[in-house]
Amino acid sequence: MRIVIYGIVQGVGFRPTVHRIAVKLGVHGYVQNNGSNVVIEVTGDPDVFLQELKASLPPLARMDRVEIGTGRTDEELERMGFVIVQSQSGSKGVAIPTDTAVCENCAREMFDPKDRRYLFPFTNCTDCGARFTIIEDLPYDRDKTTMREFPMCDDCRREYLDPSNRRFHHQTISCPRCGPRYYLLNKDGKELMGEPVDGFAKVIEAGGIGIIKSWGGMHICASLDNLPHLRTWYHRAQKPFAIMVRDLEAVRKYAAPTVHEIELLTSGHRPIVLVRKRDGETTDLISPGLGNIGIFLPYTEMQRILFKRLKVDALIMTSANVPGEPMVLRDEEALTLGADVYLMHDRAIINRCDDSVVRSHNGHISYIRRSRGSVPFDLPFPLKGSAIGLGAQENIAGSLAFNGRLHCTQYIGDSASAGVLEFLRSALEHLRTMIGAERIDAIGIDLHPAYSTRRLGMQMAKELDANVVEVQHHWAHALALMLERKRSEMVVIAIDGTGYGTDGKAWGGEVLDSTFDGFERVGHLQELPLLGGEKAVHDVRRLVYAARKVLGREGGYFTEEERTLFDKMMPKSTSSTGLGRVLDATACALDICQYRSYDGEPAMKLERWLEEGRVDRRFAPIVQEGVVRSVDMFSYVLDQKGKKQDIAATYVNSVVRGLVQMAAERAREKGAEDIGLTGGVSYNSTIVRWVEEAARENGLTVLLPEELPNGDGCISAGQCLAALATLR
Repeated sequence: MRIVIYGIVQGVGFRPTVHRIAVKLGVHGYVQNNGSNVVIEVTGDPDVFLQELKASLPPLARMDRVEIGTGRTDEELERMGFVIVQSQSGSKGVAIPTDTAVCENCAREMFDPKDRRYLFPFTNCTDCGARFTIIEDLPYDRDKTTMREFPMCDDCRREYLDPSNRRFHHQTISCPRCGPRYYLLNKDGKELMGEPVDGFAKVIEAGGIGIIKSWGGMHICASLDNLPHLRTWYHRAQKPFAIMVRDLEAVRKYAAPTVHEIELLTSGHRPIVLVRKRDGETTDLISPGLGNIGIFLPYTEMQRILFKRLKVDALIMTSANVPGEPMVLRDEEALTLGADVYLMHDRAIINRCDDSVVRSHNGHISYIRRSRGSVPFDLPFPLKGSAIGLGAQENIAGSLAFNGRLHCTQYIGDSASAGVLEFLRSALEHLRTMIGAERIDAIGIDLHPAYSTRRLGMQMAKELDANVVEVQHHWAHALALMLERKRSEMVVIAIDGTGYGTDGKAWGGEVLDSTFDGFERVGHLQELPLLGGEKAVHDVRRLVYAARKVLGREGGYFTEEERTLFDKMMPKSTSSTGLGRVLDATACALDICQYRSYDGEPAMKLERWLEEGRVDRRFAPIVQEGVVRSVDMFSYVLDQKGKKQDIAATYVNSVVRGLVQMAAERAREKGAEDIGLTGGVSYNSTIVRWVEEAARENGLTVLLPEELPNGDGCISAGQCLAALATLR
């Protein structure tokens, strides 16, 4: 009997598990990687075999589809015993395994002085270790990974061939004799003698700044005591850093995690989790003005070894890159950053991969950045054909629809520099190679005429002879949510900072009635002039001035020179309906944040005040002809006296209720029982709670993203759906 299994079945110990089950059941035959699947031919009852297999799946494996057919005769199979045969290229399309945190069995070996892998920083097994970041092509065998540069020693080969060993047929098996190895460089790139980890730890403890090479890139590393110096050195005055902590005890020292957040922190994916921080001088330095802190537990072998050497329980760990550029991969790139010391290794990185970043809301996950440990991943795709989506201009990730599945790249970058665009192109090319998508029918791009991803998409379309389809930003948000929720139509509230509208203006507080074929803009927030365009996004005082002028008021605390300049801009300025801009203006008017030094800063700092505020429900939303009069309502913020958290919460809550009111009216007309909520502002847990409360009052539930990011990381997925729908 021939069994073909599709899913995550390569690089996860699947074939060794099949072998063990066959020996246990006393059956004969073989198992083989075959490009997009694993083929098993076995004697006996296939149902019994599959039942045993499903009960014994390796932790990282996933069976998506099983096909049973006729194969070789039992007589032929009995002559084979049961063997793992050499892989074949076969067809492509396999689900690719993700990098997974080092398991406890490997950790025990690493810290056992009697074990031959004692303190070996590449100790892993079929249940853990780097996968995606080191794989070049399928099938997943050693010669298709960067481990081919490190031949197995005799001891490792014996383990590899031993069915009773837990590293039986583990493709990246290695030890200190095989390599890879870590080494230490000074700031001039000279290799330093002695134990690399000890040398690195001494520099960090002495107040130095280090760079450490990980699985999918490099991290800047410093002690918490060195935060002020690090902020000066890295030119990062306000933007929060993530911290890596030794264990859960240390997590609770700096933060107050929920049960679900602990589950996320300790999962094999080991993302950075945004957790409510404990107040204190140190945590305030880590994330100034914010109510949460980004925190994660060690996931690589070296990270665990480093904590064994250090006395501290936490380190600053942030991606090593020039601002606006991808994370560095090579020694010579890292040396340009000017750190004091570099802990490097000699295993090449194929797929650059930043750390994933997530939030928890009522026990549900929200991806801010879906990357290391959670990519690649794929979703069912409802349309025929193949398409590429390139995303927007920030929080870029690419998507590829092919053969009934949507495949998503890792997080690419926060800008559209030449380096980021090249990374996006190469990540999509690698994904195409892995899944065998040779022909591309369409490429989805954003409407914004100045986006670099748009230009890249048009260039790739010429190269691939593919159709180009322009997709409005917030419709792409809605389509991505519909794709994830398996809906062909949905009323969606899309809330973010900005997205190019069909009228050429900046949208971002939208109620859309969306289908695969198009959307209707049911309602939106009132337009707020952007004085100086993009300058108003950074100098958010301009938003307050514009709001005051719309309300017929004087310029307030602005100088006469500024008023004259702003008054000249008013008639010529574009406008925004973005809820993100409303939050920025509120933060500025209440003297919480007047200038944006990093993406989302004013709105993020406002979040803590919204959470602590008491809502006065008597302040009702003003909704007229499909417009929430959010600028007119802003007079509440300007006029009220009292606690700023109560003023902010009452105003923003009323604006949000106005959006839900319009969405609920359309949902009732359609007989829908739920509405969607997406966009970067939907990371704000307080705003999500208010949307859910208002929806419940209207007899509706709220659907949020859980697989795709809420923010612009989902745009490429929606673009793929729109692109192929247009070609139907």
